[in-house]
Parts: sequence; C-alpha cells; structure tokens
Amino acid sequence: MIMTMKHSVSEQEWHARVELAAAYRLVALYGWDDLIFTHISMRVPGTENEFLINPYGMMFHEITASSLIKVDQQCNKLHDSEYPVNPAGFNIHSCIHMAREDAHCVIHTHSLNGTAVSANKDGLLPISQQAVVVHSGLSYHDYEGIALNPAEQSRLVNDLGNNHFLMLRNHGLLTVGSTVADAFLFMYIFEAACAVQTRTTQNTEHLVQVPKVIVDGIKGQTEIATKGLGGAIAWPALLRLLDSKSPGYDQ
Repeated sequence: MIMTMKHSVSEQEWHARVELAAAYRLVALYGWDDLIFTHISMRVPGTENEFLINPYGMMFHEITASSLIKVDQQCNKLHDSEYPVNPAGFNIHSCIHMAREDAHCVIHTHSLNGTAVSANKDGLLPISQQAVVVHSGLSYHDYEGIALNPAEQSRLVNDLGNNHFLMLRNHGLLTVGSTVADAFLFMYIFEAACAVQTRTTQNTEHLVQVPKVIVDGIKGQTEIATKGLGGAIAWPALLRLLDSKSPGYDQ
C-alpha cells in the first residue's frame, strides 16, 4: 500500500499531484492509454528541473496523487518509491519541459486513432472542426525508433517549436500545456480529430477540406468559444466525472 504524501510535500506540489493523477485517470477513462506505456509529466510548481511522472508498472487507472514519482531532469528519483521510472519515455518529455517555459504539462499517447493518422503521408487533414483547431498549432516529428537516443531531443524540440500539438510520425500524439487542464483539452481535441479522420475514406479526393482562411482564423475563435479559459472551462466537469467513475485519484 502506498502511503499518502499529502503532508510531506508543499501545498502547491500536492495540488499538482492531484491534477496530474486526474489526467492519468481521464486518459484511461477515455481509452487512450497503452497498458503501462506512455507518460504524462508535469513540472513541480516553483521549480525548474523537478517533475512528476508515473510509476513504471502501474496502469493509468491505478495512479494516485501519492503514487506519482518526483524526478530530476535526468529522470533520477528524488524520493523513495517501490516502483521504477522509465528514462526512455522521459527522454521525450524532459527536453520539451526544459526548452519551453510554458510547458508545465506534457501528454504523450499511443492511441490507435492517433497512431493511424500519424502513419498517413498527408498527416492530419483539415476536415473537421477539431482538426482545424489542431492546425492552429500543429507540428510533425519523424520516427527515429524507440526514444532512447538523447541526440533526438534537439530535433524534437526544433520540430515542436512554439506549437501545442505534435504528431509523432508512426508513433502517436503529444500535447503541451501551461496547465494540466490545457494539455488534456488539447489532447481531447487532437484525438477527436484523428478519430474523425479514421472514420472517413482515405481517398482524400472525396473529402471536403476546410478553407485555409478559416483555418488561419480559428485560434481567435477558439479563445472566444472557451471564454479565454482554455482547458479550465471543462476541467471542473471532468473532475466531477472522475469522482463518479474513478474515485481515489486524489489520495
């Protein structure tokens, strides 16, 4: 049994742990998890090179605020835990956190829809409202094998640039947010866009693509639609959903 860490960390870190554990549970609830693989990472508030990440070996629906492991930039554990961490997975996350001050949360998935579209030569097509939102800040990164090579980090960071959506070719999806709520909402939209595309014919001649002028203006429209709150507009409702479907994440 994992002992609670609520009284052994700062109030800010505990809040971050609860938010991150909720994101793991939501990813599992929506079926985007891949057994114990992939990661969601978060910078510990008030630090530059301390991060929270999942214990390697736990399913996403099992993760709690106290089971999350705090690591440094090299993925060394900063407190005792019976679980290991997966340095290979954090290879992707750490470079993004360090390169982007706004990258407080990074979500990476291997969902079937996302991986299928990542293997499409044309990538994500602007054929749905969700896809148009993603196109307001979308980058691509070519597959280089399992993320074990530190030299890949600079190329990944360069490909991401200042965008919030990254399609990892032949691999999956990645989103970056200044909050857990933002990163999760970005992933929800990204996954939905890929799901729509996989349900259409792959013959692009039969698809109606959104005109570029609309794509170019969608960012401002999105800010209006979310009342400038970003992911925070949906986050309270998502937490209520978790309380009913997957309680205990905040332990």
